[in-house]
Amino acid sequence: MNWKNWLKDIGNKLYSVSERPILTSTIVLIVVGIIVILASLPYYRENFHSFFGQVLAEAHGMIFDIAVIGILIFWLNKTGEKRTRIRAYKDEIDDFRLWESEEAAFRTVGNIKRLNRHKIYNINLAHSYLVRSNLNHVKLIGANLNYANLFNSSLINVNLHGARLNQTNFENCNMNQTTMIKAYANGAIFRDAYLIKADFEKAFLIKADFTNALLMEANMQGAYLTGADFTNANLYKADFRGAKGLTPEALAQAKTLYKARFDDELQSLISAGHPELVGK
Repeated sequence: MNWKNWLKDIGNKLYSVSERPILTSTIVLIVVGIIVILASLPYYRENFHSFFGQVLAEAHGMIFDIAVIGILIFWLNKTGEKRTRIRAYKDEIDDFRLWESEEAAFRTVGNIKRLNRHKIYNINLAHSYLVRSNLNHVKLIGANLNYANLFNSSLINVNLHGARLNQTNFENCNMNQTTMIKAYANGAIFRDAYLIKADFEKAFLIKADFTNALLMEANMQGAYLTGADFTNANLYKADFRGAKGLTPEALAQAKTLYKARFDDELQSLISAGHPELVGK
């Protein structure tokens, strides 16, 4: 029975070695090195210089293999791993798209930030639930947020250049200094939102709801504002020059237009019809 136990112990030791790759590689290197050196002893004695020259030639070939093939394989593996991770982040966003829960919002925000680290900004977030999320300083250039729900979220200094924001809910959001240049935000809800110094230049804001919004020093130059609702909105120092579809009637519902800038014709109509709004 002793020899059976002995064999069993050897088997257990060999199995434990196989679970430790560095130790396994070291043992293999030592064993193979001893075999090669013992087999090469006659060459060392008889013609060392010629043999050593051949070893150096093989060493140069090995360096070439590492430099070209090794680095290429490493780069391909890293690129493949990166693509796999990006695909996994996007798939997880799809999995949580219609799930209205805090966990869904938290996981989606995490995936957005991971994609940003890979310089991926054009993300499909349509119909996503992102209520009470922290998306400060995130880049969503050209992203699709149509019908997304971002109620009571923080989007300070977010880059939404060219993004699709149609029917998106930004109610009660903090969007100070957010960039929405050339964004498509028709029917978007900005009720009670903080939009101080937000940039809406040439954005499509047809029938957008800015009720009670704070738009101080916001840039609305060249924006499309047909049917936009500015009821009780604070438009202090907002810039509406070149805006399309803007009417004195829509602006008359605002809380203040003090120091706001308009095209000359519209400025004259507002000053004449609603002088109380352009004063302090």
